[in-house]
Amino acid sequence: MSVDLVTFGCRLNTAESEVIRREAERAGLHDTVVVNTCAVTAEAVRQARQAIRALRRQRPQDRIVVTGCAAQTEPVTFAAMREVDRVVGNAEKLSAASWQQAREDFGVGRAPKAIVNDIMAVRETAAHLLGVFEGRARAFVQVQNGCDHRCTFCIIPYGRGNSRSVPMGAVVDDIGRLVANGYCEVVLTGVDLTGFGADLPGRPKLGTLVKQILKHVPELKRLRLSSIDSIEADADLVAAFADEARLMPHLHLSLQAGDDLILKRMKRRHTRRDAIAFCAEVRRLRPETVFGADLIAGFPTESEEAFRRSLDLVTECGLTHLHVFPFSPRPGTPAARMPQLPRAVVKERARRLRERGAAALRRHLDSEIGAVRGVLVETHGRGRTEQFTKVRLAVPAAPGTIAELRISGHDGKELLAA
Repeated sequence: MSVDLVTFGCRLNTAESEVIRREAERAGLHDTVVVNTCAVTAEAVRQARQAIRALRRQRPQDRIVVTGCAAQTEPVTFAAMREVDRVVGNAEKLSAASWQQAREDFGVGRAPKAIVNDIMAVRETAAHLLGVFEGRARAFVQVQNGCDHRCTFCIIPYGRGNSRSVPMGAVVDDIGRLVANGYCEVVLTGVDLTGFGADLPGRPKLGTLVKQILKHVPELKRLRLSSIDSIEADADLVAAFADEARLMPHLHLSLQAGDDLILKRMKRRHTRRDAIAFCAEVRRLRPETVFGADLIAGFPTESEEAFRRSLDLVTECGLTHLHVFPFSPRPGTPAARMPQLPRAVVKERARRLRERGAAALRRHLDSEIGAVRGVLVETHGRGRTEQFTKVRLAVPAAPGTIAELRISGHDGKELLAA
């Protein structure tokens, strides 16, 4: 066996896991499992630790290396686990030298258990020039890492560092290579994707990058964005949704709440009105656009009235694909020191938000019946439409291909193709 990856969290982690696999295998590691963790909630950290314990039971002879945001923010926690052979920080995990050192150290049975340095000292993000994503129908390209904002609930800047961008030319070259290798769809990823370019010469915006990709890689059939901060969306990016059919009509928004006071206490940069106006404008320019969003239930001090504004935001923004997070206090963040709501209240509000999201999804699925959609096949029996809606295929097709399919119905969670 060579190197296996277990990946938690965001699409950026998915992209980085492929870099880890490549560098670890090039270094000659074998019989090794790398767990690429997420730190966005306490539950994400718990799940990672649970997975590590299960892996040790299943594979007692293999080495287990833990990396990712949770390893960066809680290195002592993971280093203390007897199941773990090494903890590698977020900056070190993409370095060929880190994996070469690991191979040498494992060979002689020595060296420090944790290699985690100051992520805030990292100033650049390099293009990693991946040509293949193992077992995946779409490719993920990291264009940005880190975040300069300090939302009061968020631990991620301390796991990722400050914002830094990959130069546009390197991104275009990477995507050209992926398309040449047969990928029909590429997803741009980052921690704060709309923060792209602020550290580059000329300070280009994300919209400029999108237009350059579509111009210089004409063979690319579908370009998709991962989560964005709508208040940072530049004019070129918004215009691209109107003008570029190859830019997929799906946006996942980092909204977090629908009440202005809670948004202020979160230290978000948008208001409720901003969110509603952004969705309305994009939908006016591209009516078929579908929106997803991250929403937090039970933020400290959130009243029932404030929570209802988050519920109402689902309808007012026309949200379809919700990611609902019960508020999770992260040690070291300002929100962890605010007056907390009872956990029962937090869980109940998360349940109500998910119910509202499920109803919104059903309405969207109803509206798709009879439509013909270009479905990117992910497995032999399932795929996703341009709007990122799941589809179950009636007839298997080759993963990675785009099939034009008529939608015949749905089961409440995914579309059914005729």
